[in-house]
Amino acid sequence: MTKVVLDTNILVSSLLTSGPPAEIIDLVADGRIIPFFNDVILQEYWDVLSREKFGFSSFQVTRLIHDIARSGIAVEYKQASIKKIADEDDRVFYDTAVEAQAYLITGNIRHFPPEKFIVTPAQFLSVFR
Repeated sequence: MTKVVLDTNILVSSLLTSGPPAEIIDLVADGRIIPFFNDVILQEYWDVLSREKFGFSSFQVTRLIHDIARSGIAVEYKQASIKKIADEDDRVFYDTAVEAQAYLITGNIRHFPPEKFIVTPAQFLSVFR
């Protein structure tokens, strides 16, 4: 199975529009890719998806996060890397992907160091197919 860490913007985009982020969430739901996460990432998902500006219902948010938690694998968060990260709030996603040896899928690729495992949704789907 293909292992992934999903940046929060992938979840936001999947709820706002159809397209590559929504396709990735469908792959998670179908069990074709395995999301890796930890408590810090799940809390970030809750915090961001619950923002009033998005207008997501609590049902949508709860269902999406529970689907990820149910179909994924929880790992303990260890801040392991010393790589410079443009947005330190994103470090948890980077470090988790490194720990899990997983793709990090993000819409904000510029927030991360250039690494082959850090991909946009479209890049991931191209490799996955």
